[in-house]
Amino acid sequence: MKKITRILQWGLMIVLGGQLSLAQQTNVPHSLQERMQWFQDAKLGVFIHWGIYAVKGVDESWSFYNKKISYKDYMSQLNGFTASKYNPEEWAALIKESGAGYAVLTTKHHDGVALWPTKENHYSVVKNAPAKRDLLKPFFQALDKYGIKRGAYFSLIDWSHPDYPAITRDSNRYKMENDPARWQRFQKFLHAQIAELNTNYKPDLWWFDGEWEHNAKEWQAEKINASILQANPWAISNDRLQDFGNYETYEQTIPPTKPKKFPYWEACMTSNLNWGYHPDDTNYKTPYQVISIFADVISNGGVYLFDIGPKEDGTISTEQVHLLKELGKWNKKHKEAIFGTLAGIEAGHFYGPTTIAKDSTTLYLFLQPNTSGQVMLKGLDNTIKKIRVVGTNHLLTHQVQSKMTWGNVPGIVYINIPAEVNDQYMTVLALELDKPLKMYKSDGEK
Repeated sequence: MKKITRILQWGLMIVLGGQLSLAQQTNVPHSLQERMQWFQDAKLGVFIHWGIYAVKGVDESWSFYNKKISYKDYMSQLNGFTASKYNPEEWAALIKESGAGYAVLTTKHHDGVALWPTKENHYSVVKNAPAKRDLLKPFFQALDKYGIKRGAYFSLIDWSHPDYPAITRDSNRYKMENDPARWQRFQKFLHAQIAELNTNYKPDLWWFDGEWEHNAKEWQAEKINASILQANPWAISNDRLQDFGNYETYEQTIPPTKPKKFPYWEACMTSNLNWGYHPDDTNYKTPYQVISIFADVISNGGVYLFDIGPKEDGTISTEQVHLLKELGKWNKKHKEAIFGTLAGIEAGHFYGPTTIAKDSTTLYLFLQPNTSGQVMLKGLDNTIKKIRVVGTNHLLTHQVQSKMTWGNVPGIVYINIPAEVNDQYMTVLALELDKPLKMYKSDGEK
């Protein structure tokens, strides 16, 4: 048996193209499902767009790419990026309070400015800004303290690098086919920076961006993926590493039904209308809107990545702090219906989000605010033992109507909702069942 295990370890080393430590040899995932389990159970992450663009409160990188501001004026923000009030411990504590299981920080956006002391001859807030220190290491250490997974956003494109072809939407430094050696120099730089992050910070999750400008072969995506798994066989990445991602990313939208391309997916959305700090943008979501989006995402088996944009000094706006705290308060009350659950029942059976306990013997129904009277559930082929209002001591009554005594078509369940049980944002019901959940999906008898 030991010989077989050793052969499997050698095989994995060959696949990953390198050597594994003893700890890695004895603790490697056996399947994608095993690697993705923490992500699926986390349900919630916090996205953090932080960079020099917070100094003037302009669009991150896109402001110079789309010529809203000159490149020179954009990069002058380096002089004002101080991180003077940056407290990674407070950040991590707030993220923990929200209920999030992972956090993703922009290690480098399309502008090419790194938040770590890169050894490559390129921009960093350590070398080129008053911040003068590594901003990644203390944050990831604080995440570790609170048991939160490390996520690293990394832009494949780098509009500031002299060997990268594009710089603005209508100008390029060169054409790749005319100067392949120059592109190879950029590739060397790109892979070196990824290696730095792999070696020094060991992300659990890689959130790639900027893939649209080149194909997988040009990016050498297969090589990038292999290097990540060599450093950490448990690491996962989003689908923006072209053909080598592990889950699908939806930006600023919620798919109306469960996506089918990947078994795992994430919806990333801003707290207002912008990713980074924008003092001119006061169009913040309400706590109810954030919570209702979250409920909809997990109902379809997804994970919600909620974005904040700190100021240049490292402080987070009161509006974003409020949203995270209110989300956390609601999550704490309803945690049994959220974390570690499965996607809910198919749309049409109940008019609202749903989730299912892992043992399938409890069905959770999410109600809209101020619901009272009766709500309807169709197609439940189970006997309900008890209906609880999650996070309270309230028990509810129900009726079953139109059940066929001569056939196998289940009746329609009506649940009585008194007004006094309502949560401030969304009330959640737990239907405890006599056996694992079974839904009747036929058209019924005619």
